[in-house]
Amino acid sequence: MAKAKSAPACGCPVAAFQKMISGKYKLRIVWDLKDGPLRYGEIRTGLLRGSVGSAEIAPRVLSRELKALTESGLIDRKDFGVVPPKVEYRLTRKGKSFVPVISAIRNWGTRHLVEAGLAESLGVAAE
Repeated sequence: MAKAKSAPACGCPVAAFQKMISGKYKLRIVWDLKDGPLRYGEIRTGLLRGSVGSAEIAPRVLSRELKALTESGLIDRKDFGVVPPKVEYRLTRKGKSFVPVISAIRNWGTRHLVEAGLAESLGVAAE
């Protein structure tokens, strides 16, 4: 007998949140979508901007992150059904409500990187 998907067994909101946003690119994808819908290539380019390390994101990894964000209800995928394929990703209401959380994380990180003297070496602009 198949089990239905349910809330995490522990019922911990922090664990549920962590599971929803875990992954290398999810926070950055949501942040990049805050200004409006983007296509796959635009998202990929945005993720490569300012990245330290590899200048390549495996298409499979990015597709998996986008699919997981869609399944969690943070983003919506709109397929225009044309050839060549045209697909756009946009934040849902739930995703838009998450942007202030990411903004707070970003501000906290900027403040503490500046205090630690690491901001410049990591390419973070002081605000």
